[in-house]
Amino acid sequence: MISITVTALVFGVIFLAELPDKTALAGLVLGTRYRASYVFAGVAAAFLLHVVLAVAAGSVLTLLPQQIVHAITGVLFLGGAAMLLLQKHEDEEEIKKPADQSFWKVAGTGFMLILVAEFGDLTQIMTANLAARYNDPISVGLGATLGLWAVAGLGIVGGKALMKKVPLRLITQIAALLMLGLGVWSLYEAIAG
Repeated sequence: MISITVTALVFGVIFLAELPDKTALAGLVLGTRYRASYVFAGVAAAFLLHVVLAVAAGSVLTLLPQQIVHAITGVLFLGGAAMLLLQKHEDEEEIKKPADQSFWKVAGTGFMLILVAEFGDLTQIMTANLAARYNDPISVGLGATLGLWAVAGLGIVGGKALMKKVPLRLITQIAALLMLGLGVWSLYEAIAG
């Protein structure tokens, strides 16, 4: 059964953490050069694969004693908050244009870009942490996938407009604050448990 609360929490954390990420910018660049639906298909497939791997890793963590899981996830959430606050935003990276605009070429470019760029990325680690924390792989996987897809869609379709209205620094600070809160709560549970 799917928990709407866990799904919504995971969606919010992953959405905010991914929004200032380099892959949102990459999606924006691809979306300005190619058919948006083709780009989204490739990007969405890569994100889905990453979520499945992250949830599987997080589910393995649930085999450990609960206090250890809370301690590990607490430290990783705090590390994620620190990474968000300390990261520097680089200019868009150049993405090679495929020779043709066919679905498979464009979707394949989007898939490979996200597959490589996101492997071991903060949001993948956060997804594993959330899967371990809530021991609800379906709700966590759904929330993370929808959060990543929402950012990809925004980046591909309307990233420039969003960034003009909401400063990237503010989005990053909100995501870091959420992760800081989750980290402190997890560490509290590890100590109190």
